[in-house]
Amino acid sequence: MYLEIALDTPLRRVFDYRCPADVAPASLRAGMRVRVPFGKRRLVGVLIRVKSDTAVLSSKLRTAIEILDDEPIFDSLLFELLTWSADYYRHPIGEVLAAALPAVLRTGSALYEHIECWQLTETGRAEWQSLPKTATRLRALAAAVSRDATPSELAEVATTWRAGLRELEQRGWVMRTSVPVEVAKQTAQISNNAHDLSEAQQNAVAEIGRSQDRFRTLLLHGITGSGKTEVYLRVIESIVAVGKQALVLVPEIALTPQLVARFQERFNSPLAVLHSARNDSDRLAAWRAARSGAAPIVIGTRSAIFAPLKSPGIIVVDEEHDPSYKQQEGFRYSARDLAIVRAQRHGIPIVLGSATPSLESLARVKKQPADLLSLPQRAGNAQPPRMRLVDLRKHAQTEGIAAPTMLSIKQHLEANGQVLLYLNRRGFAPVLFCPACGWSATCSRCDARMTVHQRANNLTCHHCGHETKIPEHCVSCESPTKPVGQGTERIEDTAARLFPGNAIVRIDRDNIRRKGDLESTLQSIHDGTARILVGTQMLTKGHHFPDVTLVVVLNADQGLFGIDFRASERLAQNIVQVAGRAGRAERAGEVLIQTEYPEHPLLTSLLGGGYSAFAEQALLEREQAHWPPFSRIALVRVEANKMEDALAFLDAGRETAQQQRVTGVRMLGPVAAPMPRRAGRYRAQLLLQASTHAPLQKLLARLLPEMETSTLAKKVRWSIDVDPAELF
Repeated sequence: MYLEIALDTPLRRVFDYRCPADVAPASLRAGMRVRVPFGKRRLVGVLIRVKSDTAVLSSKLRTAIEILDDEPIFDSLLFELLTWSADYYRHPIGEVLAAALPAVLRTGSALYEHIECWQLTETGRAEWQSLPKTATRLRALAAAVSRDATPSELAEVATTWRAGLRELEQRGWVMRTSVPVEVAKQTAQISNNAHDLSEAQQNAVAEIGRSQDRFRTLLLHGITGSGKTEVYLRVIESIVAVGKQALVLVPEIALTPQLVARFQERFNSPLAVLHSARNDSDRLAAWRAARSGAAPIVIGTRSAIFAPLKSPGIIVVDEEHDPSYKQQEGFRYSARDLAIVRAQRHGIPIVLGSATPSLESLARVKKQPADLLSLPQRAGNAQPPRMRLVDLRKHAQTEGIAAPTMLSIKQHLEANGQVLLYLNRRGFAPVLFCPACGWSATCSRCDARMTVHQRANNLTCHHCGHETKIPEHCVSCESPTKPVGQGTERIEDTAARLFPGNAIVRIDRDNIRRKGDLESTLQSIHDGTARILVGTQMLTKGHHFPDVTLVVVLNADQGLFGIDFRASERLAQNIVQVAGRAGRAERAGEVLIQTEYPEHPLLTSLLGGGYSAFAEQALLEREQAHWPPFSRIALVRVEANKMEDALAFLDAGRETAQQQRVTGVRMLGPVAAPMPRRAGRYRAQLLLQASTHAPLQKLLARLLPEMETSTLAKKVRWSIDVDPAELF
């Protein structure tokens, strides 16, 4: 019998091995881990199937080293989801399976937690009582081992118990071993600190409750501050009360501590928390708790969609619109989309929650109106903030802050409110410019400008990470240079100068780096120490700042003319999300949006009819242009040392695709990527577009093997992105 093994390699194939002689093939099941020789290395792979024949020559076939598990590491439904995902996203199955495992399990660590223990050998059982009565420590330890004492019990017998056991081990009387820890499934204990529900919240909870035992995709569209989290909590209460588990996904690590705190207040039970900021041992413990059912509630970011669940009952995807749910490197999956597929396979409901739902989700509920749950009002007595535009063409500015904006900031600070200044651009300034000759600092490795970071005295490329010191003079004409434009660092300095005496915090990826930075910064906001908040998108996602009464969108024009077809959707979502931080408690909120294009349709629709009005118009435009969600797309991306090699590879791919004669697929390109050179390599892309999923996948299934075996493939790095979130 032969074993078909998936290994964590970039190769789109599986590998055949002989079954070890001491293993009965009948005892093997798909999903078990197997250690195998691979070249000069030993790798841990996952068994796909056992088969009776192989196409590999006998002389080249090697024998697997050992079977690591007594049972599959994935349950059957999760294993099927992973293999389906590899096929759908056209990614190597070995890398997909590895992505679903904690790092230590990929290297062969035990599936179950084990504790160290000792047993008496046959010799020990026969002879330990012959020890002289003066050897009290050894006699006591031997007696304890005969009763299967735990390490803590042995420590009570003798503080130097390890040395004593080593002595007994040398005599051949005890042997060291380990046993798996038995973990009991737990039912969450629910506290009584729930908030009162509005009528809309009650209706949402009831509708989700009616779907508990069947698959259904429900969109919870609630304006910011409407109490979506309370709906999640109430629904999950009923799920865990019957012994089932809830999987809750959030888009960013920054949101995880806040959500975990809410759940800990409500549920007196272990929570399995899964995200990349946790160390390997903590992630393994959380993974085991989810798999065993010891954790009734599992909370995590994107990769938590692969968490094993003993008895799944519901999946919740919070901020479902967020692009962070789409993996941009390697295995390019969408956690939101896979969550829907997983819920379908388990036969359980899934709740997608957002104040600014994705156009894909809105298009889905247009076909199924009963699946739309609305929360149109803020919780309690809070009212939506008043929004107005500030026309930058008519007002003087001080380093990006217009005169009417400065006046409003001063008024809100004097009224003891907090002010949030939003600018989705890190650094001090986006350009270092020479007024004399027109030179600007560009990255030597990318077709992009370097961002000025004044405090660090360097120029940084935000695309490849390249850094260099800020030159004292223009490198072209030796004239003085100046930073042009605003970043969060510059806005922080400007606010400190304009509004002295007010503590300022900045939340962006430059300022929030170490563990605990975000928590301490958020604490200073909640306790009122910080009066002015400056930040990027990190400030827009789900945070509750009850004392923020003014939000200022400093530059709404950044996304108005983006080249990506999703640019306007992203901008509208960011504006609505950051605006939602204002006036979330008893105090009224105000939002100022600075723009040089106050007549732009996106801004007028947002102010006139809110996000729903914008989305209605955006869906119409998407349908007319035949973009998702009214079509399916895939993007073939290529990198090479020379642009001609990248384009030649894609030209050959396009020609191969045309030869397949798959009807219903349109090809756009190949063309250079919007940023042709990045990190020293040239990039090009080919877009495939179809009305439905089937012809696109049919073409990809035929095209990829041809591209893999192309002679040009040796000169390039290429990838396929199915349902890309971005086209650059």
